[in-house]
Formats: sequence, C-alpha cells, structure tokens
Amino acid sequence: MSNLVGTALGRISGRPAIAPQRWQPPPAPSRAGRTTGTHRLGPIHRIPLPGAGPEDVLVDRNTGLLYTGLDDGRIIRVDPADGATALVAATGGRPLGLEWARDGRLLVCEPFRGLLAVDIDTAAIEVLADSIDGVPLRFCSNAAVTDDGTVYFTDSSQRHGFEHNMAEVLEHSRTGRLLRLRPGGDPEVVLDGLAFANGLTLARDQSYAVIVETFEYRLTRFHLAGPRAGTSEVLLDNLPGLPDNLSTGDDGLFWVALSTPRNAALDRLLPRNGILRQLAWTLPERLQPRPERTLWVIGVDGTGEIRFDLQDSNPPYALVTGVAEFGGRVYLSSLDESALAWFDLTYLESPR
Repeated sequence: MSNLVGTALGRISGRPAIAPQRWQPPPAPSRAGRTTGTHRLGPIHRIPLPGAGPEDVLVDRNTGLLYTGLDDGRIIRVDPADGATALVAATGGRPLGLEWARDGRLLVCEPFRGLLAVDIDTAAIEVLADSIDGVPLRFCSNAAVTDDGTVYFTDSSQRHGFEHNMAEVLEHSRTGRLLRLRPGGDPEVVLDGLAFANGLTLARDQSYAVIVETFEYRLTRFHLAGPRAGTSEVLLDNLPGLPDNLSTGDDGLFWVALSTPRNAALDRLLPRNGILRQLAWTLPERLQPRPERTLWVIGVDGTGEIRFDLQDSNPPYALVTGVAEFGGRVYLSSLDESALAWFDLTYLESPR
C-alpha cells in the first residue's frame, strides 16, 4: 500500500516516488541540544568566490593553494593569501568531492557524470567511472587515493540523485556504497548498505578508510589492510549533527564537517509509517525543513574520541560541508555560501 501511495503522490507532486524504510534512531545525545563546543572558536575569515556552493575544499600541499567546485560546474583555484581565483576547468555538471590522483590530476566526484580526472594545466577531463556493471552511478560523492593509485570513492544512493537529495533524507534507502577503482581495472563495490555514503578519507598509514554515513549520524571504518581487511565497523556513532565531508589532518586527526544539528522532527518520523514521509515529500520546497544555520566542525582521533568540538550558532559562515586542515589553519566549504572560510588552530588551545 505504501508503495502505491508513494507512486500516486509522486505523480501529483511531479517528483520521483519514495519508498520509505523504517529506522529507529538512537536518542540524540545531550550535546545535540547545545550550541557551543569544547573549545573556543576564533575569528572566521571569509574568502569570497566568483560563484556559489563550494561543496568541498582541497589543499595543494606543495603550494598552499585551494581548489573547490561551484554549483555552475566550474572548478576554481583560490589563493588564500589574497583571495585571487582562477578557472581550472568546467565539468558541465555539479562538482562535489575533490581529491588528488597519484598522477597529479584532480579527481572530481560529479553526481551527474561520475568520477572524473581533471588536468589542472590543460583543463582536459577524463571520465574514470560512470557506471558499475553497466548501471549508471547516481550520486558520486567523495574520493580517497592510496599510494598505489587505487581510488576509493563513495556513491551516496542508488535511488536518488543530487537533485533529489531530500528524497533520500526521507526515504532512508541505505543504498550507499564504497567503490574501488584499481589502476587499469574496472570500478567495483567493496561495501554496500550504507546510509548515504558521503565523505571519505584514509588513515595516515592507509590501513583503513573512514566513511561518513550522513543519515545514520555516524562514521564507519573500513579496513584496507591487515587481518581484518575487507571488514567494517562503526568508528563513531550517534553524532549530534549531520556529518558531511571529512579529511585527515597533518597529525592524523580526522576533521569532520557537521552541516546542521540533528532534526528532532525527522528523528520522530523515521521509525513511523512511511506514508507520513511520503506526504512530507509532496510539500512545496518552501515548506520543506531548512537546515539550521550553524558552523560546526569536530576533530576525531582513530579511537573514535572527539578531541575538538567547535561550534558557532551565530556564525558569519554556515552549513559547512567540507573541511581541510593545513599549515595551522582549518579551511571550510559550504553548499550555502559564495565563499570559502578559515580559522586559526592556535585559538583551539584553550578549552571552555
């Protein structure tokens, strides 16, 4: 019955039907109800961009220059010293996660085109992977690369693409995957059943990857080496906000962007009859819930302990979706802003 209702409501609303899956979220931790973290967050410095929606930020560790993708498909290079920008390439789609390939090209996760490699000198674009066993990728999201050139990347959903992100929020399909592309090989699935596989990074020794499962509020560890290779486990569960992208810092700490706090109404809906979520999906966009405006970043170690919890509930920069630590700074990106931002790590030395 729920599927029939979903199909009918989808036709009425002009949106794809959703088939909600029940999930009982754990009770939100007490931290979800507070708006300040464990350490003082210093001044936030904005770097204006010639466009909107820089979903991820990547540092060239040789030059200190930044790379990001905008919502019109452009990849740009940014000098954090003076804010100067330069066009690198245009993907023709909507670039999300960025990473460096071993050959010096820029890997771009493109939800409409797949996994791309961009030559930052010539702007030439090669499609590395756009399907698995002949089935097109719907939501290529983020990537990480090992020393031997193997690319691991996330596919957030097999049900809904980037343009229908809210459908995945309400459906909770758990069809996200971790994919692998070995040099000269074809893309393959190494882990599936993930609840919106999103951010991805490697431990400094590359013995495991850390995957963000945004809609189950957790970080998952996938072992790449050793006796547990090919197995996974939860690294950190029941986060107080929605994790997005993450990266590995100079000291091995995992910096995680929490884009918005947990939504209590959504937590109440997820375990209930799916028809309620199907009805919510038909609401006009202006009536859909909006992310709460906050700036929130956490630093997590390899044991799953939160070492830094940094939040500003009245920030000059919000909806943080990407984070990268380099040279004593933490750089931020956001789907909602027309800028990158950064703060100085020296301000984090004094706990509240």
